[in-house]
Amino acid sequence: MKEGIDQIALQLDSETACISWTELERHFARGVLMTVSPGLDLVQLGAHMIHDDKSIIDAWLETGELRKTTDDDARGWITGEPVLWAMVVAPWVLVQEK
Repeated sequence: MKEGIDQIALQLDSETACISWTELERHFARGVLMTVSPGLDLVQLGAHMIHDDKSIIDAWLETGELRKTTDDDARGWITGEPVLWAMVVAPWVLVQEK
């Protein structure tokens, strides 16, 4: 299983980009933006989502390390100038502040 995750992660790494909040706003409005804790590896998390590792994803959701982006997150990103990294793992857009 680890080998499959690593292969997926290699591909996802090239699909991750630094992005501005204004480019993410429409995804937030659609309700598909998920915030990833700075302590998690964004690419590995995306690989686990694609691999459908439900128990791992559920654990991150339970601890709040992965969660739906909140209005408070959005307000903070509007007023600040955060460095945001994002990737698409359909139907979700994952975002992580660096």
